[in-house]
Amino acid sequence: MLRYLKQFKFFFLTLAVLSIIIISVMYSILDVEKPLPIYQPNRIDASLVDSTIQHKKKYHTIADFKLINQNGQTITQDNYKDKIYVADFFFTTCKTICPIMTDQMYRIQQEIINDDEVMLLSHSVTPEIDSVEQLKRYAIEKGVVDNKWNLVTGDRKEIYDLARKSYLVVKRDDAEDYGMVHTENFALIDKDRQIRGLYNGISPTSVDSLLQDIKKLKKEYQ
Repeated sequence: MLRYLKQFKFFFLTLAVLSIIIISVMYSILDVEKPLPIYQPNRIDASLVDSTIQHKKKYHTIADFKLINQNGQTITQDNYKDKIYVADFFFTTCKTICPIMTDQMYRIQQEIINDDEVMLLSHSVTPEIDSVEQLKRYAIEKGVVDNKWNLVTGDRKEIYDLARKSYLVVKRDDAEDYGMVHTENFALIDKDRQIRGLYNGISPTSVDSLLQDIKKLKKEYQ
């Protein structure tokens, strides 16, 4: 029996090597990096989504907008055309989570400072307080680079609708004047104005994931 097996030693050795090669190739094929998901309203916490679109299963995109930034410039969706960007909602007088969120947005800014493909967009949830002058003071204090990061103010209802019907990141307030309960969510938006990730903006670990996801998203456009 042993003599019989020795006769097939070369055959079994060759078979073993071929098996290793085949397994390695299959692993490489199956290990292709998956694209980031596209977030739809029906798959997100309903408390963050306006009731009129909670049923929506596909084709969700960020709506057109027209707001004013820290330099008094009009900012629209055209300023973000063909850009990947990170969006959040904040207010300059917040003393709790906003400073942490802003620090994390600044951290992202530093990572993308030389990347023309990626920008940031922060919306004030207290536009009646956050005037252009107030936003400018805050921008200077926080190290905002104007061509990378817009802090925007504008019509309260428009900002509310963007939060609840576009970015899907802010919980509803029952106030009649479109009040908003501020949350720490960051949204990653692709060049087609789709949500590709939602992150905890006060968690460095979550922001680490966001930074990695920006790199993944960029690969989709290469």
